[in-house]
Amino acid sequence: MRAAVAALAVVASFVTCVAAQAAGDPAAGETKAATCVACHGPAGNSTQANTPSLAAQPTLYIYYQLLQFREKRRSDPLMSPMAANLTDRDMQDLAAYFSVQKAVNANSVADATKAEKGAAAARREHCESCHAKGFVGQQHIPRLAGQGLDYLRLQLKGFKSGTRPDIDGSMASAAQTLSDDDIENLSLYLAALQ
Repeated sequence: MRAAVAALAVVASFVTCVAAQAAGDPAAGETKAATCVACHGPAGNSTQANTPSLAAQPTLYIYYQLLQFREKRRSDPLMSPMAANLTDRDMQDLAAYFSVQKAVNANSVADATKAEKGAAAARREHCESCHAKGFVGQQHIPRLAGQGLDYLRLQLKGFKSGTRPDIDGSMASAAQTLSDDDIENLSLYLAALQ
């Protein structure tokens, strides 16, 4: 119990520290985002199956993910080299820019029955307690509403298998209870949300 409290204190301290550093300039971020749109789409609305949308993501979440890529705590063949030379100011500005963009969801419900099962799984697992009402994200926790189906599926499978790192292990732990059907249904449900 004591170790868990100590671990939470470290995470809270880190999040507070990063939050204080994450104030950036959206106008400067727009200029810096010119290379990002090739993958993440115009104004951060991705049109690529396995690439996340950044529009309307919480500022701190974007900053922290860039930091993880830069510091090699998270790895991706495309993102790791892109983040390698970003300064703290670059990451702050990019986060500020993408966080104020309007999320545009072009996804539709492919299977209403599976999507309803996904909604039930989200309620059962209390997903909104971290990802906020409507799955819009908060602080260092991402917006899930309207993300691409393939991307959501891949991330949930990664958390379950342990190949996708997260800040405090919460998602890795939460994903352990999900069946393959749960992952599919949750992904369908979240992808269709506005």
